[in-house]
Amino acid sequence: MVGGGIFAVLGIAVQLSGKATPIAFFMAGMVALVTSYSYAKLSVKFPSEGGTVEFLNQAFGEGILTGGMNVLLWLSYVVMLSLYAYAFGSYGSVFFPASAQTLMKHVLISGVVILLTSLNIIGSRVVGKAEEWIVGFKLAILITFIAFGIRGVGSQQLFSLAGSGPLQLLAGGMIIFLAYEGFELIANTAKDVEDPGKTLPRAYYTAVVFVIILYVLIAIVTVGNVSVDTIVQAKDYALAVAAKPFMGNIGFSLIAVAALLSTASAINATLYGASRVSYIIAKDGELPPSLEKKIWNRPVEGLLITSIFTLIIANIFDLSSISIMGSAGFLLIFAGVNAANLVLSRKTNSSRVLSATGVFVCIVALIALIWHTVSVSFNSIWILIVMVVSSFAVEAVYRNITGRGIKKIHKNNR
Repeated sequence: MVGGGIFAVLGIAVQLSGKATPIAFFMAGMVALVTSYSYAKLSVKFPSEGGTVEFLNQAFGEGILTGGMNVLLWLSYVVMLSLYAYAFGSYGSVFFPASAQTLMKHVLISGVVILLTSLNIIGSRVVGKAEEWIVGFKLAILITFIAFGIRGVGSQQLFSLAGSGPLQLLAGGMIIFLAYEGFELIANTAKDVEDPGKTLPRAYYTAVVFVIILYVLIAIVTVGNVSVDTIVQAKDYALAVAAKPFMGNIGFSLIAVAALLSTASAINATLYGASRVSYIIAKDGELPPSLEKKIWNRPVEGLLITSIFTLIIANIFDLSSISIMGSAGFLLIFAGVNAANLVLSRKTNSSRVLSATGVFVCIVALIALIWHTVSVSFNSIWILIVMVVSSFAVEAVYRNITGRGIKKIHKNNR
């Protein structure tokens, strides 16, 4: 969860919510926390590598709704990859002269995607072994950032809602919602977990709560030490700029290096996972069978298609558009998962009230996000429309051509 998201979207959050950014992060975290309840219940009942895909299949069967949502899930992972790549390019470009930064940003965006795609084809074992060290370094830097920065924060500097109405504040939280994306991947490991009835709920809730606290503290330090205008001017690498007042140029460089390592590791992990998501969906009959083929025991076709789409989105769209696409995609998916748990509440022994609340907050959050998108730039709403419509169109056309059906993993739970 603490991947490239916080490094990428902090500036956008401040641009929208100003001094109330900590509240925006808290609101987004609450949506994630409510949704984690449904994921925990469904993961215990339907443990499989299919994760979200399997939950939707179990609740809604073989229809276009399930298929379209599953394709949308893959597209949302592609958007996440684009966000990480964009952040990598933005933070990396600060080490170059100002005149070369725009060019170098695109060079770095493309270079890191191509490099890590190649590593995944050859074998990502070496990078995988380094993941724990990278995560440890990243968290150490962020905690150091909080420890040094919190001392300079005055209570009068925080939580001023001037210029941010409730709907705008909610919209700000929802644009950065994809920074919380990641907890749902616990579901893909559920079948390998010992004592899943206890372990899985603890994993979901502690992960989400920890990240909420971390993000809110980072937001407090940021808006408490740096003016909103300064952050907005450098929104693509806002966290590095926020470290300067109390950590100097060393802090700026440390945060930038942490961002490069974090986003690179997030790209590697998401490439590995997203290509396998397409593989699982293909096995379920919702993407072309060619994505099932393996080369060197790896689903290379899915990996290459994922990487190509990532290169296109990361190099064409700006950070705000990428964030809107990703957050909207996952809000729709999470609304679907909450609805799935509502439908299956008897089987999962779940509270219908909590599940319905999850559906409600995801829909309200999505409406706020759409409202903001329309009010700021009406033409940008077409990005969301194309993303969603294309997911269901691809599924419908492919089904009509092939007549291929879905294969559930837990067939005894029809």
